[in-house]
Amino acid sequence: MARILRPRGNKGEVAAVLLTDFSERLTKLTEVYVGRAEGTPEPYKIGLQSCWLSQNHRGQGVFHFAGINSINDAEQFRGMDVLLPFEQRVVLPEGHYFASDLIGCSVFEGEKLLGTVSDVEFPGDEIRGTPLLEVRTARGEILIPLAMDICTRIDTVAQRIEVVLPEGLLDLDGQGA
Repeated sequence: MARILRPRGNKGEVAAVLLTDFSERLTKLTEVYVGRAEGTPEPYKIGLQSCWLSQNHRGQGVFHFAGINSINDAEQFRGMDVLLPFEQRVVLPEGHYFASDLIGCSVFEGEKLLGTVSDVEFPGDEIRGTPLLEVRTARGEILIPLAMDICTRIDTVAQRIEVVLPEGLLDLDGQGA
């Protein structure tokens, strides 16, 4: 749902980049899970005293967790993710995906395995435009735009993404043959 950036203010709040298209929903929650999306250590439940969407920083929210009342207390959450159980997910329209469903997918160009999705970068203050798949390959990381004309088939159940890469993309990322 969100990735915590840093403490914000002096009352224990944290600023987070929002990773959901349904950010308004966050303001109504009373508890969430915090942890690493990859699951180490195991995420844990924490009460949510309040959450609001930032008026000054588009795509960011502010979370105030129950019992967290200082900058020092809030610092422990830096880099962690705000998560919800799978049962509480909204139903997405066809052609839309949760980042957690894309992470771990194998990426193929034709029958050639390029690598595995390790993360998804979303547009925001630092990144403009289309979300990018971070794909870990034998030669390093490549970034592939998550666009319909590039990612032609996405099957999250089979954990397979088929791509048609624009000419020269692998050369840009230093992956050329």
